[in-house]
Amino acid sequence: MPAKPQDLGDTRWDDVRVFLAVHRHGSLGQAGARLGLDTSTVSRRLTALEASLGARLFDRTRDGLVPTRVAELVLPAAEAMEAAHRRLARDASGAEADAEGVVRLSVAPGFADSFVVRRLPRLRALHPKIRVELDASVRVLDLTRHEADLALRSIRPEGADLVVTKLASARWVAAASEQLVEDAGPVEAWDAVPWIAWDRDLTSFPAARWLARHAPGAEIALRTSFFVSQLTAAEIGLGALLVPEPYLEVHALAPLRFASALEPSAAEWPTDDLWLVGHRALRDVPRVAAVWSFLIDELRSL
Repeated sequence: MPAKPQDLGDTRWDDVRVFLAVHRHGSLGQAGARLGLDTSTVSRRLTALEASLGARLFDRTRDGLVPTRVAELVLPAAEAMEAAHRRLARDASGAEADAEGVVRLSVAPGFADSFVVRRLPRLRALHPKIRVELDASVRVLDLTRHEADLALRSIRPEGADLVVTKLASARWVAAASEQLVEDAGPVEAWDAVPWIAWDRDLTSFPAARWLARHAPGAEIALRTSFFVSQLTAAEIGLGALLVPEPYLEVHALAPLRFASALEPSAAEWPTDDLWLVGHRALRDVPRVAAVWSFLIDELRSL
């Protein structure tokens, strides 16, 4: 049975600071070296924090200290406490807080490859102590459950615990490899060229609906919901696709030329927004704040 927690008002910042160091370094010795404390002091303060919480924070293994579920649950609050402490010191002295540690970022696959990964060297140059963990899956991670620290989304999420800012808007356009664009010339009908289409699991996706409506008789050269594969297929000339305009600058693609009769249907190309999302409790944590500012600086130019 876990011990009954003491009054959390007795929880000391020094004990929380030890917890964060142990969590980041995985051992009492390394945490002590980082904090300038001996191992016995680190152990004593960690034990005091566990007593105040009434729960074990780390499991002792051959490979070091492994955080328990409780440790992961209290980590955001501990980091918020760290951010408040640093903000207090910064406001008093004018010094900048160091940004270090892991930032978990959730981004859709195509956007991650085309725009985020390409910018990571600049982030590393600015903040060499930050380590990015990039989740580039199609699964939408839940920031309120701390599955990610930050996310880039095309649909604005709702939630009182979230902070959200709009970075950009982009129109989708019909595009293909330069050779296919040259060979096709100004197309008279959208189904006159082969297309790369979304798979049947995304028939309600705006780009998929446009293609079904305006090129119902088109040859489908490839059907996939994996956007990176769509981009690669288009670059090698397999077919045309609908793609947000900023992708034309980083991929070997060019806009299709089309007859004036197709202008009304082209006016129906969808538009996407880009939203940066974070958890309110982590917004001022130095490592999160640094990546937040970096993404704004980099992606508002799209």
